[in-house]
Amino acid sequence: MFRYKEDKWPVAIILAFSILDFAAFFLLQNIWLLAFYPLVLFIVKINISAWNHHHQHTPTFRSNALNRVLEFFYALHTGVTTNMWCLHHNIGHHVNFLDQSKDESGWKRKDGSTMGHLEYSFNIFSTAHYRAFKVGKRFPKIQKNYLIFTFLTFLIVGLLTWYKPMQGLFIFIIPMILSLFFTCWVTYGHHAGLDTSNEFEGSYNNEGKWFNVFTGNLGYHTAHHHKPGAHWSKLPALHETIKDKIPEKCYVNILIDGVPAVNPV
Repeated sequence: MFRYKEDKWPVAIILAFSILDFAAFFLLQNIWLLAFYPLVLFIVKINISAWNHHHQHTPTFRSNALNRVLEFFYALHTGVTTNMWCLHHNIGHHVNFLDQSKDESGWKRKDGSTMGHLEYSFNIFSTAHYRAFKVGKRFPKIQKNYLIFTFLTFLIVGLLTWYKPMQGLFIFIIPMILSLFFTCWVTYGHHAGLDTSNEFEGSYNNEGKWFNVFTGNLGYHTAHHHKPGAHWSKLPALHETIKDKIPEKCYVNILIDGVPAVNPV
């Protein structure tokens, strides 16, 4: 069922939070508890975006049907639907990250200057689905699934919110928005300020143990860009084979992903 056994525990934990969400949806009635709910789980849920990212690079299950079901629950946590990152990130950003005139997650303004952190985050957040759709014009089969399952996801969220408005807002809609925005926020720290044509100098890396435990080794970002199809569990070993090519300036050591201030807002 699983393509890699290492995915069993992350998927079990993430689905457990999905069960918790639906339990809260049906059981919580107090408006203050509902408002408090996304705040309490925010730190946990923002890390789910990293696992959704990994899944859209290397599908978790051998069964397409199971992958679509998992992607629905990922979307409820992250706001990122089936094939959205495949288009925006895999086919878009990974191909173009060294060319800021094309990069779907570009950190440069049109005049060549570096965006501020907040400016970048709002820019990528507000255009994320549009950019995925635009890339999809060149890949109609992938785009078709993106459109179908995005529509179904938003339809279900809409029906849940119609049935229980406050529960739908605080348990699903707000966390989806916050998670997508925070994903864009931390993505700034992957590349911003690294203006180069050398793939080994174009990403920041974080070797911190707990950062990589929570994000599925996303700190080994140069390795990830070197072989985007490599499963997350293989990235530390891959990093060891290329670390002599990565300059010291491309390492950071903080728990929350980021880089030293680059044109801060």
